Amino acid sequence: MILETATGRRAAEVARDFPILADRTSTGKRLTYLDSAASSQKPQAVIDSLVHYYAHDNANIHRGVYELAERATAEFEGAREKLAHFVNAAEPAEIIWTRNTTEAINLVSFSWGLENLRPGDAILTSQLEHHSNLVPWQLLAAKTGAELRFIEVDAQGRHLLDDLDAKLRGVKLVAISHVSNTLGTIAPLARIIPTAHAAGAVVLIDAAQSVPHMPVDVQALDVDFLAASGHKMCGPTGIGFLYGKRALLEAMPPFLTGGDMIRSVEYTSASFNEIPWKFEAGTSNIADAIALGAAVDYLKTLGMDWVRAHERELTAYALERLRTLEPLGIELYGPPDPAERGGVISFNLGDVHAHDLASILNTEGVCVRAGHHCTMPLMTKMGWPATARASFYVYNTEEDVEILIEALHKAARIFKLA
Repeated sequence: MILETATGRRAAEVARDFPILADRTSTGKRLTYLDSAASSQKPQAVIDSLVHYYAHDNANIHRGVYELAERATAEFEGAREKLAHFVNAAEPAEIIWTRNTTEAINLVSFSWGLENLRPGDAILTSQLEHHSNLVPWQLLAAKTGAELRFIEVDAQGRHLLDDLDAKLRGVKLVAISHVSNTLGTIAPLARIIPTAHAAGAVVLIDAAQSVPHMPVDVQALDVDFLAASGHKMCGPTGIGFLYGKRALLEAMPPFLTGGDMIRSVEYTSASFNEIPWKFEAGTSNIADAIALGAAVDYLKTLGMDWVRAHERELTAYALERLRTLEPLGIELYGPPDPAERGGVISFNLGDVHAHDLASILNTEGVCVRAGHHCTMPLMTKMGWPATARASFYVYNTEEDVEILIEALHKAARIFKLA
């Protein structure tokens, strides 16, 4: 076992908090989970939170006056407060519960976008975007007559900003991922956000790959909207959130309508609730919101500075080790400097298709993603039919990297690359 750094030794201890990582595969191999960019594993504390809610606190929220309902409401709204503090929102009301990042982005598209965009306006995004931060803007542009523009990237996936001022002329909305799910590129938000604001644009950040992995402060960033998913940050599936500045949220019409988001209803009219409840129609995902609160508690215990430091060290180690496979034809994609990227490494090995490569790695218990990673336009631009992708999180260690390297050597032998 190779644990050369303090963060690596701590990560080995952290891994014990995740019961699934003690499992063996059907072939008896140690489970080496390297697909956290798709979905993270869950610590026992989060699993216990779900079980406790259903066993002891299960009731509908906001409307019941009996003790059980009041307790469930307090825990649900308490989780909102935890998340608001986690991203440093000015107040809990700026946190809207959604199913995931995708729904949060669509909420902004349908509610803010349809109200504010007109022919002659423009939306600016980048060539790195996940489909969830691209297709909603394609549809919004088609509905409103707005133009869709792109920040271009270089061959290593770094944003090209020399023409940013020109690209921002007439732009009403900038929508950009904080960290690329395919290349790991960290967007230079310290330049993009103030420049966009100076041009009169509102800024939305897809933070699905950043909130789980590094400190994110929405007030320091001065971002207008930020979207993220619980299942990528040690929480359950089916729960995510949208952060929005109060003034923007208050001016936006509801996204969905029905129960709980109303103030009063008559047969021919209705008035709507205050934020955040104006955007939370129907019965909420109560249990998973509370469990996401438990995930926030867990990550705060680890410390987000440590989470980022560990990921940066492990990514640097993995890049160094993967480069030793260059004689076998490995190609690594994304910024070469670990400081410019998150814990995501996309690669190909010789002329082996990524799906075939991932299947061989699976026989060694190594879980990686293969395909276009919901970034088909980026794949087309770069000329890659697909890539394999290894992604790291708090429970990964140098030992996981070494198992990946050995599995890649096995693949090279099978496909006669050695």
